[in-house]
Amino acid sequence: MFDVKKVSIELAGKTLTLETGRIARQADAAVLATYGETVVLCAVTAAKSVKDGQDFFPLTVHYQEKYSAAGRIPGGFFKRERGATEKETLVSRLIDRPIRPLFPEGFYNEINVIAQVLSFDGESEPDIVAMIAASAALTLSGVPFMGPIGAARVGYKDGEYQLNPSLDEVKEGDLDLVVAATQNAVMMVESEAKELSEDVMLGAVLFAHEASKKVVDAIIQLAEKAAKEPWEMAAQDDLGDLKAKLKKLIGKDIAAAYKLTDKSARSNALNEARAKAKEMFVADGLDPQMVMAGIKLTKKLEAEIVRTAILKDGQRIDGRTTTQIRPIEAMVGFLPRTHGSALFTRGETQAICTTTLGTKDAEQMIDGLGGVHYESFMLHYNFPPYSVGEVGRFGAPGRREVGHGKLAWRALHPVLPGKDEFPYTIRVLSDITESNGSSSMATVCGGSLSMMDAGVPLKRPVSGIAMGLILEGKDFAVISDILGDEDHLGDMDFKVAGTESGITTMQMDIKVAGITQEIFEVALRQAKEGRAHILGEMNKALSSTRTELSAHAPRIETIQIDKSKIRDVIGTGGKVIREIVAETGAKVDIDDEGIIKISSSDLDQIEAAKKWILGIVEEAEVGKIYTGKVVNIVDFGAFVNFMGGKDGLVHVSEMKNERVEKPTDVLSEGQEVKVKVLEIDPRGKVRLSMRVVDQETGEELEDTRPPREPREPRSDRGERGDRNRRDRGGRGGGDRGDRGPRRDRGPREDKGDDGSNAGLPDFLTQD
Repeated sequence: MFDVKKVSIELAGKTLTLETGRIARQADAAVLATYGETVVLCAVTAAKSVKDGQDFFPLTVHYQEKYSAAGRIPGGFFKRERGATEKETLVSRLIDRPIRPLFPEGFYNEINVIAQVLSFDGESEPDIVAMIAASAALTLSGVPFMGPIGAARVGYKDGEYQLNPSLDEVKEGDLDLVVAATQNAVMMVESEAKELSEDVMLGAVLFAHEASKKVVDAIIQLAEKAAKEPWEMAAQDDLGDLKAKLKKLIGKDIAAAYKLTDKSARSNALNEARAKAKEMFVADGLDPQMVMAGIKLTKKLEAEIVRTAILKDGQRIDGRTTTQIRPIEAMVGFLPRTHGSALFTRGETQAICTTTLGTKDAEQMIDGLGGVHYESFMLHYNFPPYSVGEVGRFGAPGRREVGHGKLAWRALHPVLPGKDEFPYTIRVLSDITESNGSSSMATVCGGSLSMMDAGVPLKRPVSGIAMGLILEGKDFAVISDILGDEDHLGDMDFKVAGTESGITTMQMDIKVAGITQEIFEVALRQAKEGRAHILGEMNKALSSTRTELSAHAPRIETIQIDKSKIRDVIGTGGKVIREIVAETGAKVDIDDEGIIKISSSDLDQIEAAKKWILGIVEEAEVGKIYTGKVVNIVDFGAFVNFMGGKDGLVHVSEMKNERVEKPTDVLSEGQEVKVKVLEIDPRGKVRLSMRVVDQETGEELEDTRPPREPREPRSDRGERGDRNRRDRGGRGGGDRGDRGPRRDRGPREDKGDDGSNAGLPDFLTQD
């Protein structure tokens, strides 16, 4: 019934299996990829014809994680997979970026690539498996795909590279790098690193490329068994005459436009040239299909003029050399009420970056295959249409905005302080107000400055730069700090960010069939020089983290208590911790390790909550003076709360150095008093004194009374049967001091006239 074909290879100690022919047989191609116990199904379907008026390649990649793959039920009200999560969006882009350049120019058939995670073992990250499955499915489908590509993840720990490390190994190591590559060249790089050198990063890319070649060989083996007949591409019209006519008509206009350094002026001049070309198309009576071809030829003509000027003359659009960085201006403290802010401008690219500090309850809850976890660092990137002088959609972030934000997040995440050093939730917001290339790297620079302005103790400042490439045959030019047009008309978008000590992130997208090691080395070296220059300009605005937080930021103080005291602080049903929050106004968070975070914008509230908590967990010390509050008054004294949840008794004889008839003559409930701990008995009962403490200053006074005789231990007070006959001794210290004579209460009804036990039942008077 099933004509199943499969291949298997060993990769980093696990078996990678690619299978087709059993599942999703109505798709143009479907591959089930298994690595360890992680399983991804990828199905490819392609339209057999092109829509009328189609002038771009409509490739759509969808990556989806099924909660059942990890044996989980989705959270939320609907209990099913909904819209794409941030991770699913990022992995969809990860798959799209290396495969898109491998379709031939002029192929406009719509293609869907849908990858679904069916099983997740908690070790092998599904993104690599999904990329491999997508590459294999496209190769089998027969569509004109110039692949296949392989993919690999690389870690780095103790000077050794790790191929496809587990999730735990990635967390413990210094590198998380993903590479997609053909047999001959690298197509895409995505990474996060802990300030690694250019040599280490290049070595990781080459290490991943070698592993990717094995995957490519496996896909080719599967294709030899199961690939469909390749599609025949429609013959392309010879447009040489039309191109020559266009060049004669508007070639000089385009060349003059690209000599204008101002983006708006350049755009206006180019639009005039394009309008002239469209007028020619109408005058010549070209059909709609040929008009589209003419528009594309106009864009090609622009690319040729720009690329030739850079490659042959080293002349860039705005007049810079290939290594020159645009003028930079950086400001901090730009906004008065934010916790930290920066305005970063590089040429015609500008970002307003703000940093907001929050408490633990502001962390982002992320629900995924690995379960629920919380993220304390967020970076959000916004790209409004006015930043490029256009009208258009404004609202929720699209895939591009999510991707650019994550790139900047990876650049800054490695230099953040640990939670024990800086226990805040951090949100960086980047609003792009102008854009002419490299806005994600402007976000890195502005985000770094805004966090330093907010008082976040970064290990070191981070700067970022975008590199470009012009490649014609064996001739190439690597250009620093690319403009938007150089990105569109060039062959590479290579972003590098890091500190003076090393690289923190590296992302590369290629529009040609890969780049060589030589180009990679040149780009890394040139990027290092550019980053150093940018960092120097940033240091002019702020060279180190501010030592004080903004007056508008919450303060957080962390204390560690013994685990055995956690329940005392929380109280039954949370009663105690709720009371602390309600009374002091501070937020209190406590974890299972006994780490307590107290937060408030008011330092007095933090101090009050801290004092309360320490009062609960600390043990009272005999001889120490405390400030307490009267919580209950009884006939023989008053109970004073002097250490959080601890109460002690101030006997009426310890209230003053004079006779007190009734405790209410001296005290009232809620009154604040200063007390000294006199004694703590074995049962934890605390005896306090007010009379030996100056109630105004809290200083200890000299005790003029004779010392009290210590109580005899309970075990020495006689047997239980002798309880009615034992001598109660000198309770209160021999005579009764200034308590005065015992009041004559008169004979009790149940006693004889002599005060004996006469009149009591025999069983109560027996020895």
